[in-house]
Amino acid sequence: MFIVDLKYIVPLEELDGHMEAHVQYLKKYYEQNVFVASGRKVPRTGGIILALAKDEESLKKILMEDPFYKHRLADFTITHFLTSQYHPDLELLLK
Repeated sequence: MFIVDLKYIVPLEELDGHMEAHVQYLKKYYEQNVFVASGRKVPRTGGIILALAKDEESLKKILMEDPFYKHRLADFTITHFLTSQYHPDLELLLK
């Protein structure tokens, strides 16, 4: 699993102009079972995406499609971690 940490680097007004396209991008990868969860940080300085990808290179290619990446609205940091423990309801998703 991967944690994608977005840090906004433009004013929120500029970011919000691309929000609908960003949401459509997220939906595409939820439908493909790549994204598991996502949302805004509090305070609103960025966001987090939990992703299942076969490897980091594949995930990077996916992230390059994000309007926030394309328009240089956010910096992206990827953390790869191995899920050694998880809630039983996530078993099918993580296998």
